[in-house]
Amino acid sequence: MDDDDLDELLDEVEKKFCSKASAASSGVKRNKDENKQEEWSAAKCEPHKSSVSEDIDALLEELLEDEYDSSPQSKGEQFSKREQAEKKLSSQTAGRKCCPVFIGGSSVTNGVGTATSKRSCDQLRCISCDFRVLMFDDSEWDASCDYLFLRNNVPDRQKLRAKLKKRKGLRAYACQCNWLSSSETTDLRDQPQLRWVCGKHLD
Repeated sequence: MDDDDLDELLDEVEKKFCSKASAASSGVKRNKDENKQEEWSAAKCEPHKSSVSEDIDALLEELLEDEYDSSPQSKGEQFSKREQAEKKLSSQTAGRKCCPVFIGGSSVTNGVGTATSKRSCDQLRCISCDFRVLMFDDSEWDASCDYLFLRNNVPDRQKLRAKLKKRKGLRAYACQCNWLSSSETTDLRDQPQLRWVCGKHLD
């Protein structure tokens, strides 16, 4: 083999193997650079993650404080004196019935009636037709109102208004079989045609 041929062969081998080695070394270098970049980005993300977790902790603390503020105990402390007084009054009258039973005009206070406090009963029920007695303040029944009209329209308050007239101070009462307009306090014992009783415990 000539020296020239040997040189050409060596040149080809050098080109082939040296180019592969340089490519491998550049690949290793590139991988190292990428690893460094990933490490740097990971390090950069770590404070971001910790700040997010701190934000979450702060939000949770706020929510817990809000939940404590809206607890039944703190709400109860915010009740006004008026609301407390109304609760006390309703609890005192919750188990009581009217005795005797009174009705009256719109100026007469509704509530539990007694011989001393003549309040108008607002829980009336008729024991003849077994309907709750409806009340309309500042109204009276028209003269054309009759049994058939009530039978067809009680307890629809909207339809009943067709036979009602505005009259200040009066209160119109009606069940499905009887009706009455009242302007002053009246003891139902004086109205035997009305079979109305205090229905507080009948519902």
